[in-house]
Amino acid sequence: MNYLAHAYLSFDQEEVLVGNFIGDFVKGKMMETFPLDVQNGIKLHREIDLFTDTHPLVRAGQSYLRPKFRHYSTVITDIFFDYFLAKNWSNYSQVPLEDFIQNTFTTLNQHRLLFPDRFTNMFQWMEKDNWLLKYREIKGIEQTLTGMSRRTRFESKMEIAHLALLEKEAEFQVIFFAFFEDLKTFAQEKLIELQDSNAGH
Repeated sequence: MNYLAHAYLSFDQEEVLVGNFIGDFVKGKMMETFPLDVQNGIKLHREIDLFTDTHPLVRAGQSYLRPKFRHYSTVITDIFFDYFLAKNWSNYSQVPLEDFIQNTFTTLNQHRLLFPDRFTNMFQWMEKDNWLLKYREIKGIEQTLTGMSRRTRFESKMEIAHLALLEKEAEFQVIFFAFFEDLKTFAQEKLIELQDSNAGH
């Protein structure tokens, strides 16, 4: 999943949110340097990504993308799912999307000292350009995927992936609605499990 979903699936727990955002930037023994709830967020991030990558509904959506975009189809579906989450935000939260995003950035800024250097650099752009709000519009999805395509080592064609979303938006939305209910339940249960396992530490 992408960043808006990781924020939502932190369930209003601040240190879990921090871990959920920096999860891809923490390697090896770095994990031990963080507070336990940040560690839980990092682990939750990884569990969410694994659950997503192996879910049959997600794989069904990726099967449509794979002939053209190959292994980049996994990245593309992550971005697509943030689009559907942002577009249908009122189905999932009573807090307006703009307020939720501002609260997310405020919380993250309060914990900047915990950021790995590589995440600090990216976060500056994420906040400045308000990536999370951009996901609500097709134009924002196009800009995001185009930016990602410039940073890939090999040709990804991600700069045209928004056209696949336009072509199959209804089908991808059906997949998202069904999958995200499974993911939300999984993430809630997994976070409780992680916190319970650390309770005695």
